[in-house]
Amino acid sequence: MAQWQQIQNLESANRDQVHQLYSDDCLPMEVRQYLAYWIEEQNWSQAAQGDCSQAQCLFHTMLTHLDDELGRLMLREENNSNIVLKHNLRRSKLHLQATYQDNPEQLAHIIDNLLKQEQAILSAAAAACQVEVVSSPAVSAASSQQYNIENRLLEMRKTIQNLKCSMEYLEELQDTFDFRFKTYQLLGNDQKASERKQVLQVILNNLDSCRRDVLAQIQELLGRSDTLRGLLLEELAQWQDRQRQACIGAPCDTSLKLLEKWFTGTAEDLFHLLHLLRTLHELHQKMTYEQDPLKAQLPQLEKRLQEQISVLLKSAFVVESQPIFPHPSRRPLVLKTSQKFSVRARLLVKLMDPNSSMEVKIEIDKDAANLGGFRRFNILTSATKTMVMDFQPQVEGLVCDFKHITLREQKTCGSGKGKGGKGLNEGSLPALEELHIITFTLDYCYQGLKLKLQASTLPVVIISNINQMSSAWASILWFIMLSPDPKNQLFFCNPPSATWAQLSSVISWQFLAVAERGLNPKQLCMLGEKLCGSDVTLQSPVTWAQFAKDIASGFSFWTWIDEILTLIQDSLKDLWKNGLIMGFVSRKKEKSLLKKKMAGTFLLRFSETIRGGITCTWVEYDDQGCPKIQSPEPYRREDLKTLALPDIISDYQLLADKAFPENPLRYLYPDIPRDEAFGPYYSPHREVDMAEQRKYLSRRFIRVSNRQPDEVQSLEPNGFPAEDDRLLSDIVSYNTIEELEHGMGGLLCEKQDPFLPQLVEEQHLTQVCSELFEDPEKTPEVFPELELGEEDFQ
Repeated sequence: MAQWQQIQNLESANRDQVHQLYSDDCLPMEVRQYLAYWIEEQNWSQAAQGDCSQAQCLFHTMLTHLDDELGRLMLREENNSNIVLKHNLRRSKLHLQATYQDNPEQLAHIIDNLLKQEQAILSAAAAACQVEVVSSPAVSAASSQQYNIENRLLEMRKTIQNLKCSMEYLEELQDTFDFRFKTYQLLGNDQKASERKQVLQVILNNLDSCRRDVLAQIQELLGRSDTLRGLLLEELAQWQDRQRQACIGAPCDTSLKLLEKWFTGTAEDLFHLLHLLRTLHELHQKMTYEQDPLKAQLPQLEKRLQEQISVLLKSAFVVESQPIFPHPSRRPLVLKTSQKFSVRARLLVKLMDPNSSMEVKIEIDKDAANLGGFRRFNILTSATKTMVMDFQPQVEGLVCDFKHITLREQKTCGSGKGKGGKGLNEGSLPALEELHIITFTLDYCYQGLKLKLQASTLPVVIISNINQMSSAWASILWFIMLSPDPKNQLFFCNPPSATWAQLSSVISWQFLAVAERGLNPKQLCMLGEKLCGSDVTLQSPVTWAQFAKDIASGFSFWTWIDEILTLIQDSLKDLWKNGLIMGFVSRKKEKSLLKKKMAGTFLLRFSETIRGGITCTWVEYDDQGCPKIQSPEPYRREDLKTLALPDIISDYQLLADKAFPENPLRYLYPDIPRDEAFGPYYSPHREVDMAEQRKYLSRRFIRVSNRQPDEVQSLEPNGFPAEDDRLLSDIVSYNTIEELEHGMGGLLCEKQDPFLPQLVEEQHLTQVCSELFEDPEKTPEVFPELELGEEDFQ
C-alpha cells in the first residue's frame, strides 16, 4: 500500500506528528499529496548523496508533474471550481522553483529525510496497535470482522493507486505512439521508414500489453469490491437486527459511525474506479486497433461497476431512528393519530453533488394492494424534505430528519363520522394488529449517476387513544420477536407461537429499559410457571392469545406485566434498580422463604390479582413459635403518589387488640435492617422554627393496618397459612406526629393534653372502677367538689 495512504489512515495523535513534520513547508504537503506515488518510487537517498545530475533530473521531473496536474485542473475547470486548489499548487511550484533551482540536492535530502520520518511514525503506530491487540485477552468475532473490512479497504485503495499509475503510464505510452505514428506518416517512405515501422510495432505491442494489464487490474478490483460489499452487507444486516432488538428494550449498540465510514470509503473507491474507466474509454476513443481488448471488455466492466455502485447505494439508505412520538414510556413504533412524531433517514455514503439537491419523499403504506380492510392514513404535514449534510457532532452525515409528521385517518364511505372506516373488509384484523410501514424515497445524483433509493421503517401500530398504548406495544413486541420478514404487514393474520426462551428475554428487556435492571432466573421462572404451568421449560410454547388476550381474571398476562412496568417507572425505579424489590415470587415460595427467618423479616412482591399493585409480606411468630405470614392490601400508583413506598415501610404501624401499635417490618429479606436498606430513599422531614412549633404540632401521613383477633391466619398442617389468607386493610392516619411516642403510632401527641388523664391518674382510676364493680356495697371515696370559674377557661 502507498506510504502516504497509510499516513492518511493513522489515528489523530499520529496524524498530528505528520502535520508537525510538514509545518515548515520545506516540501509543501500539497505536493506530497498529489505526487505521492511518484515521490515514493524515486531513489532520493542516492540523489542526496552527491549525484547532482540525478537530483537535477528528479527536480525538473517534479516541476513537470506539477505542470501536468495544473493542466488537468484547468481542463476540468467549471465555473471557477477548484480555484483554491489550483492556487495552492501554483504557489507550491513557484516556492520549490525559487528555493531549490540552484541546489536540487538539498530538496532530495529533505524528501529522503521526510520519507524516513514518515516510516518511523508508521512503525510506532503499528507497534502501539500490536501491543493493544496482544494485551487483549481475546479478539471477539466482531473485532475480527472489523479488522478484515479495514484491511480489505486498504488493499482496495492500494490496488486503485497501482491502477492509477498504470493508467498514467498507458496514457504516456499512447501519446508516444501517437507522436511517432504521425511522424512516420509525415516523413513517408524514406530510408529509415522500415526501422521506424518496427519501432512503432514494438510500441504498439507494449501498448496492447499495457491495456490488457489495466483491464486485468480492473477485473481484480471488481472482485475485491464484490467481496468487500458482501462483508458490508453482513455488517448492515447485523446492525438492523440490533436496531430491531433495541426498539423493544435490548441493550444493543446501534451506532452507525463505523458502517458510515466503511460505506463511504468503499463508495469513494468505486467512484474513483468509475472515473478511471471513463478515462480509459476516452483513450479507446482516441486510438483503437484490431483485437483491441478495450473494445470488447470496457462496456461489460462499466456495466458491472455501475451495478455494484447501485447495490451499495441502495443498501446504504437506512432508517436511523424509527418513528416515535412524545410519551413518557418512550416506546417507538407506536404512533397516535393527530399527534406529531419524528423519524430520521440516513445515507451511509457521505458523497453528494453540491450542484444538485437530494429530495426525500415520505409515504405510508406505499404498497397497500394486499392490505384489504386496513385503515388508510394521510400525512398532513409536508411529505418532502431535502437531505443535507449535518455537521452536528451527534448527527454528522447525510441525514433527512422529519420531526413534525402527523397522521390522520381517511374517512371512507359508510364509516360514519369521526373515526374513519375499514372499508369493505371491515373486521379482517383488529386495529391494534394492523401493521403500517412508512417509506422514504430519495432521488440521488452523483458524478452523472442517477438513482432512486428507498428505505422503510419497521412496521408501526397506529392508535387513536392513549389507553391503547399497552396493547399496541404488545403487538410490536410479538412482531419483532418472531417475524423473519420486517415488511410482513399481514403477520397477525396467523401469528406464530413463541418459545418461553424467546419471550422471557423480551420481558426482561422491558424491565431493563424502564429501570436499568432486568429479571433474574428465579423471577423468570415464576413468570414462566404463571404463564405456562409448573412444568414450564425453555421450549414451552406460548401463543399470541396466551400473551396478549384477556382471560377469566379480566386482564391478560401482558396487561399485568405492563401495569407493573408503569408502577416501577412512576414510583419504584430506584428501588427496582438497586434490587430491593423481589417482585415476582409465588405465595408458596414467599412463605417457604420467610418461615425460616427471624420475626419482622419482609419482602416486596407484586400482586398477582390486582393490576399494578405491590405489597410487603412479613413473618411473625405466635407464642408457640409457629410462623404467621402477613400482607397488607397492595399499594397502587395512586397510593404511592400520596406516600412513597420507602416512607410507608418506615412509618408502617400494625394495630392489634390489647397491644400497642408497632412497625412489624424490621429486616428486608434475607436479613438487611430496614433503615439500612431504605434509609437513602426516605423523604426528608421539613424543619420548622420554634415559633411555628408552638403554634402547631407537626404531622405526616403514615400507613396503619388494623388486625382484629379473628384475622389471625390459620395454618395448614405443613406450617403455612391457608391459601385464602385475608389481607390486612390499611387505615390511613392523616394527623399523626413527627415522632411516635412510646409506640403509640398516631394515638398520642408528643405533648400530653392537660385535660386528659396522665398515666398515673389513669392507673388510679382504673383501680377504683375495678373495686366498685367487684364490691358494690363498698362506699367509694368521696371526691371534693370542684368549683370552676370562667377564668379557668380563658
